[in-house]
Order: sequence, then structure tokens, then C-alpha cells
Amino acid sequence: MILGVTHPKRGNPALAGLAIGLTLTLIHLITIPVDNTSVNPARSIAAAIYGGADAWSQIWVFIVFPIVGALLAGFLLHRETTK
Repeated sequence: MILGVTHPKRGNPALAGLAIGLTLTLIHLITIPVDNTSVNPARSIAAAIYGGADAWSQIWVFIVFPIVGALLAGFLLHRETTK
């Protein structure tokens, strides 16, 4: 979302803040009731450090998936914008 709305040719910088904010709101509204998600890796790591063994065993999810998501988003945007 961020890459798309801030793209110099395809995005709309005037609406970028609104689009990004609404996307983050939607992510939180959908995923917090399901699994107490956090879209801030720093917050997730801090909670895992002080949350005990169960939280620490799941910390890899908050490190690996943001990296995978960023790589996938960059690849897909590059593929769409170079057509």
C-alpha cells in the first residue's frame, strides 16, 4: 500500500496519508480480535522479551514475516510498474 500510493507516477501523494492510515486501521480492526496482532516489530519484540517463554518462542513470526512481506511487496510493485 505504501509503495503504491507514494509511487511518483502511479500514486497520488495528496491522498497517501489517508490511504495508509485507513489501511493500518483496517489491518488492526481485522487482525487484533483474531490474534492480538502488532504491526510494529519493535513493540512485538519488547513484549516478547518481557512476556515470558511463550511469547519469546513466537518472536520469529514478527521478525520473518515483515521481511517476507516487504520483499514480496517490492517484487510485485516492480513487476507491475515495469510493464
